[in-house]
Amino acid sequence: MSSNAEGSEYDRLFYPFLFEGGKADREEVLSQVRHSTVQKCQEVIALRQAALLNGRDQIVAAGQAMAAAFARGATLFAFGNGGSNTDAQDLVTELMNPPMSEWSPLPALALANDIAVVTAVGNDVGFENIFTRQIIAFGRAGDIAVGISTSGNSANVLQALEQAKKQGLLTIGLTGYDGGKMLRSAVVDICMNAPSDYIPRIQEAQATIYHALLDVIYTILKRGD
Repeated sequence: MSSNAEGSEYDRLFYPFLFEGGKADREEVLSQVRHSTVQKCQEVIALRQAALLNGRDQIVAAGQAMAAAFARGATLFAFGNGGSNTDAQDLVTELMNPPMSEWSPLPALALANDIAVVTAVGNDVGFENIFTRQIIAFGRAGDIAVGISTSGNSANVLQALEQAKKQGLLTIGLTGYDGGKMLRSAVVDICMNAPSDYIPRIQEAQATIYHALLDVIYTILKRGD
């Protein structure tokens, strides 16, 4: 907030009720905030339900394939850009440090974690290679590559999935919008889509998808299927 008692033009525009003589009614503003919050929650719920309902077969198939790979000693590599990288890190964290006491840690690595590698490869070879170089170095046949992209068109994610497929990894994709190139790519074994054109909603639905995947994976591993 501005130190000026009258407030800046921005302050007066967005927080008129904080200044003497403001025209906005405090209760009216709070009512608008409540309405907006409820509306966003309804949007989140609707998209998550749609993503799970429309993609349940893919989620089950991906969970089964991933559980089988983990049972054979696979390591999971997750990657994405920006918020998608945050989701990749969250997925890896929940595999390495499971939130449920009956779940055992599973080997996983988020490929944006090593900033020295990311910046070196980005600077020396090109940003599109930051995940591919690590797949080449770490990936072994039977491992798992999980690429996350809200658009489904992130060049470095697509390239890493292509390299992973060449090396015999199980390739899993998470997308938004209409799925983009990832949904239509022959190198992605199983792709799950959050059908929205609003990035925050896409990422919230993708988080629901990969948490559902975790449930499937650990349920199968616990049963020993």
